[in-house]
Amino acid sequence: MKKHLKIWEISLLVALCVTLCTGLFAKAEQQKLSGELIRLHVIANSDSQSDQSAKLMVRDSVLEVLTPALENAANINDAEKIINCGLAKLNSAAELSLLQSGKFYSVRAELCRENYPTRKYDGFALPAGSYISLKIILGAGQGHNWWCVVFPPLCMTSAEDEDAFSSLTEESAKLISSDSGEYRLKFRIVEIYEQLRKAFG
Repeated sequence: MKKHLKIWEISLLVALCVTLCTGLFAKAEQQKLSGELIRLHVIANSDSQSDQSAKLMVRDSVLEVLTPALENAANINDAEKIINCGLAKLNSAAELSLLQSGKFYSVRAELCRENYPTRKYDGFALPAGSYISLKIILGAGQGHNWWCVVFPPLCMTSAEDEDAFSSLTEESAKLISSDSGEYRLKFRIVEIYEQLRKAFG
């Protein structure tokens, strides 16, 4: 006996197809964006107040070295090369900062690819996804972390500055700008798409 789909089942299938198709488009936009950014990820030794304070001091010391070094980076490839060549110097800056904080645990700096959740910053937001990341692990790396964007240099720069997104394509700059009003929906679609992909994958 042939079983016919009910209206609600058809509606559900159509909605699923639309979500997946829209999700593919939004995911493609996220992947394009991730190809234009490098993020900074500093992970504290622990959640103790002193370790969290040390994490922020390490952040400042790393940015003090990295920000001027990246000024002449025209694109993400230039930025990657500069960071890769400067990893030892960045590691040393972090170690010195820890010693000045009275901390004697290890530092590990590496350039890698990491998965991030959706994150809203001051004046812009980034969708969940995989990004190239300058990852700095302090000691056991068991504490809360700190994220920002080092290329383009948005860690300490207001996104309202006219040159803040100058290295990004117009589409990417519009996507992450909170002024566009559309990023919340697109970012949520990417999250739903990833959840569905994992559920049916």
